[in-house]
Amino acid sequence: MRIAVIGLGDIATKAYLPILTQMEGIELVLCTRHEQVLTQLARKYRINAYCTDYRQLLNLNIDAVMIHSATSTHFDIASFFLNHAIATFVDKPLADNFQHVEKLYELAEKNASPLYIGFNRRHIPLFNQHLPNLQQGQVQDILSFRWEKNRYQLPGDLNTFVFDDFIHPLDSVNVTAKSSLEEVHVVAQRQGKQLARLDVQWQQGQSIFHASMNRQFGNTTERVQVCLENKTYEFDSFVSGVLLTNEEQCKIAEKDWTPMLMGKGFHSMLEDWFNVVRANKLASHTIDRNLASHQLAEQLYQKIKKEITH
Repeated sequence: MRIAVIGLGDIATKAYLPILTQMEGIELVLCTRHEQVLTQLARKYRINAYCTDYRQLLNLNIDAVMIHSATSTHFDIASFFLNHAIATFVDKPLADNFQHVEKLYELAEKNASPLYIGFNRRHIPLFNQHLPNLQQGQVQDILSFRWEKNRYQLPGDLNTFVFDDFIHPLDSVNVTAKSSLEEVHVVAQRQGKQLARLDVQWQQGQSIFHASMNRQFGNTTERVQVCLENKTYEFDSFVSGVLLTNEEQCKIAEKDWTPMLMGKGFHSMLEDWFNVVRANKLASHTIDRNLASHQLAEQLYQKIKKEITH
């Protein structure tokens, strides 16, 4: 399978190329406007096919594309390839507004080409090993599900905060594809004109969902808590945590020597993506969740923007 990788910044070079270049049956084509980066990485990974203009990829016999460029470029690049009926992977977020997200999925449906979004947190092995049905939306036994992602000294503009960063915890708890702010409790803190913290909580049946981000926290951290009846899982990283039950605490962890990127879900996500490319089809429930999380992010953005304006 011949896969084009567009955009060779930090996320591509740190999270994707180290895995992609080791996967059997995958042949890569690199694309970036930065010629020095392009030739350096092509030499490092012994890749012979590359270009500086993504439109040139149509002449290089590719089966699918992976877009790792800046969020502001996602819509134009993804539209180009979907219009040519090429399977397309885009790093989250798909776009920084729901209108573009909706248009891209309309294009994908029109051209019968899968549009995949890189939400790696859906694929974290340790979480899915202990809570195998949660990411499939089976929450009947879940009393509460909280995901918080914190950063140090990094308040930001509203759009970047919500779409580029907060969408991580928001989508992670949005396993049932909630798409509106109806009956959702929203709390936001600002630092001047910038957003510093955002908390979103809602209840579905007996299950409470809570996404939180504090960008003026003491350090950069990510924590997850899932409560069942008299049983609680707490993860303070993607590779370790504790199970609390019967008044006891039991440590749980990935096996020793588990590669970092595997623990963060990138291996499992890429395997899932290539299965989608082979089948040329993305499951409808995945599309629903992708749309719902971006629609929820859009409504959060509009709500807070309105409050700031007034």
